[in-house]
Amino acid sequence: MTIRVLLADDQALLRSAFRVLVDSEPDMEVVGEASDGAEAVRLAKERRADVVLMDIRMPGTDGLAATRMISTDASLAQVRIVILTTFEVDDYVVQSLRAGASGFLGKGSEPEELLAAIRVAAGGEALLSPAATKGLIARFLAQGGPDEADRDPARAERLDALTVREREVLVQVAAGHSNDEIAERLEVSPLTVKTHVNRAMSKLGARDRAQLVVIAYESGLVRPRTD
Repeated sequence: MTIRVLLADDQALLRSAFRVLVDSEPDMEVVGEASDGAEAVRLAKERRADVVLMDIRMPGTDGLAATRMISTDASLAQVRIVILTTFEVDDYVVQSLRAGASGFLGKGSEPEELLAAIRVAAGGEALLSPAATKGLIARFLAQGGPDEADRDPARAERLDALTVREREVLVQVAAGHSNDEIAERLEVSPLTVKTHVNRAMSKLGARDRAQLVVIAYESGLVRPRTD
C-alpha cells in the first residue's frame, strides 16, 4: 500500500527536496504541499494523507497549532504527524508531542532516516525506536515540564486500569525502547509486548506510542531524568 505524504513547510526549496526524496520511493507518494499550518490541515482532509511532515515555525497558523487541530479531528484519526525541526533540542517539540504528534526528526537527518521515519509513523509505531531519536523524548519532557500543577489527575487515575505488566511495559516505552528491546528486558515475546502496548493505548486513550510517553510523564508514572 502506498503511503500518502503531505509536506508542510514554509520554505519552498525544502519542500521540493523532500518531494524528490519521497517520490523516489516505490511505496510513497507526495499528495500535497502546504506553506502554513492552516493549509496543512485543509490538505490533510482533502488529500487523505497518511503522514504529514510538519515544520513547527510557519507564518500564520504554525505547525504546533496545526498538529493540535489534526490530532483532535475525529475525521483525521488515521493521520500521523512527524515534526521536522531545525533544532532537535527545542521546547516546541515537547508541546507538539502533547498536541498529538507521532514523533520528531531533525532537518539535518540523513535521507534514509527521514524515509524510515515516514514508514515508522505510517505503521503506527511512532518515532521512538530509531537510534537518532531514542531517549530524546524523555530529555525534552524533562526540560519542558510539566510541574505538579500541570499534571493531569485524570490520566493518573486512568493508570489504575492498567495491569502490573502493562505498567511495566509503559515504563519501557517511555524510555524509548522498541518492542524487541522490551521483550528482551521483560523476557516475553515481542507479540506479547505489542499486545500490552495496544491495550495500554486503548485504556489511556492514546493515539500512538508517542502519546503513551507523554502520559507516562504527565501522570507521574515516570519521573523526568535529571542527569
